[in-house]
Amino acid sequence: MKAVLRIVLVLAALGLGAFALVIWQGLRSLDQPLAVASAVRFKVLPGMSFSHVATDLHARGIVTSPRAWAWYARSQDTAGAIKAGEYEIDPGMTPRELLARMVRGDVVFYSFTIIDGWRVRDLLEALRKNQDIVTKLAPAPTDLMQRLGFGAGEAEGQFLPETYRFEGGTTDIDILQRAHTAMLRELNAAWEDRNPAIPLRSANELLILASIVEKESANPAELATIAGLYQHRLEIGMRLQADPTVIYGLADAYDGSLHSVELHTDGPYNSYTREGLPPTPIALPGAAAIHACAHPAATDALYFVASDRGDGSHVFSATLLQQNAAVAKYVAHQRAKEARRSP
Repeated sequence: MKAVLRIVLVLAALGLGAFALVIWQGLRSLDQPLAVASAVRFKVLPGMSFSHVATDLHARGIVTSPRAWAWYARSQDTAGAIKAGEYEIDPGMTPRELLARMVRGDVVFYSFTIIDGWRVRDLLEALRKNQDIVTKLAPAPTDLMQRLGFGAGEAEGQFLPETYRFEGGTTDIDILQRAHTAMLRELNAAWEDRNPAIPLRSANELLILASIVEKESANPAELATIAGLYQHRLEIGMRLQADPTVIYGLADAYDGSLHSVELHTDGPYNSYTREGLPPTPIALPGAAAIHACAHPAATDALYFVASDRGDGSHVFSATLLQQNAAVAKYVAHQRAKEARRSP
């Protein structure tokens, strides 16, 4: 009888020892690096349990002791606190650190940049090409603003150029809603803070003029001067005569050069034949162009042409005589440059 009891006690001790070893190995695994040689991304779907997460990562060979990890999460009362989203598992990261990341909701963020001066069609095309953004919209929706939940209206100019960070699963609709809200915020703030002397009657007119100024120069130092020049024209009843408006009106018919016949063919966007602003914006103006139109530089200039400095800057003139001289200088410079290129 004593021999049997001794055997039972030995087996119990061995069992307890084995159990303790399992517990020790499980706890030790919490602070051992996960089995990834390079960064790996893993999605926690909405409603997914932590046990499911642990089992899935074990099946992928990333977590060696899923039960110990799940037990630890339950013991810390964090198993139900993990957030849905996409997580990056970095080399050297431990299960304990990954759990903390999931509890914090420290998900992977992507970025998408809307470029100053894009048209809406450029924006939609860039969204479709971005593999990190879920496409919900048709290639060229005619009711875009309604699809976004903002009611009927023109979409051109309505989205603020800047970089937007987003989580995996974000849709093109999500990005556009954020960009339009950002534009409204930027535009309304600029309108409220505008120089009260500017000859613009609404925030929409400010947006339209800013889109023209945006397309006229990529040099931030000139934006306020160009804005002042166009507002000077509006004040004296002079037509804007802005090439970018004509180009916008030509749409796909534009071949890269403006011809005399196109400048003289009337249309709603031809600012050579019509007075005032065009009916809608012609591009997506950035915050700098909007601010420049709300606070234009005081200038007597009515004309401008590209300079011969080759840095994208312009020469501004107050009279047509000065403008013609600046144009002649630019043309001569271009011809001399072409002559140097010829064999």
